[in-house]
Formats: sequence, C-alpha cells, structure tokens
Amino acid sequence: MYGLIGKINATTGNRDSLAAILIKGVSGMPGCLSYVVANDPTSPNSLWITEVWESQDAHRASLSLPSVQQAITEGRPMIAGFGERHETVPLGGHGLVASTSKV
Repeated sequence: MYGLIGKINATTGNRDSLAAILIKGVSGMPGCLSYVVANDPTSPNSLWITEVWESQDAHRASLSLPSVQQAITEGRPMIAGFGERHETVPLGGHGLVASTSKV
C-alpha cells in the first residue's frame, strides 16, 4: 500500500469551500482505499488530507481522472500553499478498505 498525509493551507475564509471541492472530487477513484479531508483545529485555514492507495501508481493515475482534474481546477484559486507532506506505507487499521495488494 501507499499512503500520503499532507497539509493544504486555504486562502483566508475558503477552507470549508476547498474541503467541499476536495471531498466531491474523490468519488470512484480506482485503487483508492481511503481519502479523508479534515480541518486542522489549530489553524482556521488549514486542511489535512490523509490518503491510502493500493499502490503509488494508482495514486499517480488518479491525477488524470476527470473528477480529480475538475477538483484541481476549482480548488487551485483557494489554495494559499502547502505545508507538511509525508509518504507512508500503511499496514492496516479500522475503516481501511481491504486491499488485494501485498504490503
């Protein structure tokens, strides 16, 4: 499995709108086992995105999907910048859709 945890800083007052766009754009992504958008309780303009994919290739392929491209186009003007970004190797856990891939 392949995981990403990243922080997105929205322009002032646009966090909720950006979150809605990101959540809407993630349905039906092949190979996506989990995609969670969360508010950062310590920053009124920041979001944390936690993703788990069957593979890094599945994540890379998702970037060309029409729904993802539309979310990028709609959301880009609301992004002030990016914070931390971490790649991970998920092992499992509650709520994680089972993968057919080996760890």
